[in-house]
Amino acid sequence: MLQQDSNDDTEDVSLFDAEEETTNRPKQSKIRHPVASFFHLFFRVSAIVVYLLCELFSSSFIACMVTIILLLSCDFWAVKNVTGRLMVGLRWWNHIDEDGKSHWVFESRKDSAQESKTVSEAESRIFWLGLIACPVLWVIFAFSALFSFRVKWLAVVIMGVVLQGANLYGYIRCKVGSRKNLTNMATSYLGKQLLRQNTGDDQTS
Repeated sequence: MLQQDSNDDTEDVSLFDAEEETTNRPKQSKIRHPVASFFHLFFRVSAIVVYLLCELFSSSFIACMVTIILLLSCDFWAVKNVTGRLMVGLRWWNHIDEDGKSHWVFESRKDSAQESKTVSEAESRIFWLGLIACPVLWVIFAFSALFSFRVKWLAVVIMGVVLQGANLYGYIRCKVGSRKNLTNMATSYLGKQLLRQNTGDDQTS
């Protein structure tokens, strides 16, 4: 499914021609792309570990900052261009048209029984766990750096929030659809929670 942010039009397309031949394989719970799964977590976890421990092993802030930014940049590229495509069949990107207008494109495999056979449940869990948990940690680090007045680290932490948050937002858009669908999903969830809470209150009274 191809979704363009410019007009929120939706069109079903075949996303990865090279993977069409795998659609007849049975759905597996094992990891089908171990290298992609490894690097999906390696760069982002390494950046967090270096951030937490670098002051214990090095007195050079510049060396620590450069190492973290390099790891975050490698993670951004790998997750955006490789691991999302292989592990869950999602991809987002940007292109400039002939008029110089920027278009954001969010792609996903067709939601069919045959296409779902190519998805590994284990890889999907690894992908989404790493994609969601690490940006949350960087947000916590941002508040920690702000309230502890570690101003020199604030720029590094903001870089982590921005790069990993961008991938998280992009893949959520790929998964749930257009911005309108995302808003409707959030509204529906809040409505269900309020209804459940009111129903519980009525039962207890």
